[in-house]
Amino acid sequence: MEFSDIKRLVAGGETETVEFKRKAAHPEKIVKELVAFANTRGGYLLIGVNDDSTIPGLKFPEDDAYALDEAIKKYCKPSLKVRKEIVPISEKRSVVLYHVPSGKKKPYYVITDFKTKWGQAFVRIDDKSIKASKEVREILKRSNKNKGVKFNYGEKERILIDYLDKNKSITLDQFKKLAQLNTYKASKTLVLLVLANVLSIKPSDKDDLYSLKPA
Repeated sequence: MEFSDIKRLVAGGETETVEFKRKAAHPEKIVKELVAFANTRGGYLLIGVNDDSTIPGLKFPEDDAYALDEAIKKYCKPSLKVRKEIVPISEKRSVVLYHVPSGKKKPYYVITDFKTKWGQAFVRIDDKSIKASKEVREILKRSNKNKGVKFNYGEKERILIDYLDKNKSITLDQFKKLAQLNTYKASKTLVLLVLANVLSIKPSDKDDLYSLKPA
């Protein structure tokens, strides 16, 4: 990439596929952005760019790149495939660009407990990286298999579809109360309907929203 390409990316501000960082001061926290990109549609992380879209660059870009490279190896599972470039913006300063494609082994996690290898998955929504719910993680995992999903159209499905014919969206808790189901059955039903392309899901840091897919 050239500096002109960097400026075009930055001009659009932070989005679902673009994130800015002034420096890689806390690489163990920055990796969540890369994991979120891999779990969603992919994206670009630019180090040396301010939140206000100014581009001061980095005097020692190799140091920031090394710190983040080590964090990616240490904290991300499965291992992330990223493409890194150091793009000069002047004689003494550069921007570090990471391109993360949408992953093939979703969900990707940031390891938070090295004894158990337990971690947290993140997804990208607008210009934020948010924790993925249990339902989102299950949808990501099962979407990898690319197999047709079958479900029985029973009473709980009828109640759900009738509700969504009249309302824009529904949450897991709302569906539980509406159909008088426990959490497990309500969650399983919503996940199956998303995988069957009947519903779409919009992840949220509060409650995921489910809506009917357009016919």
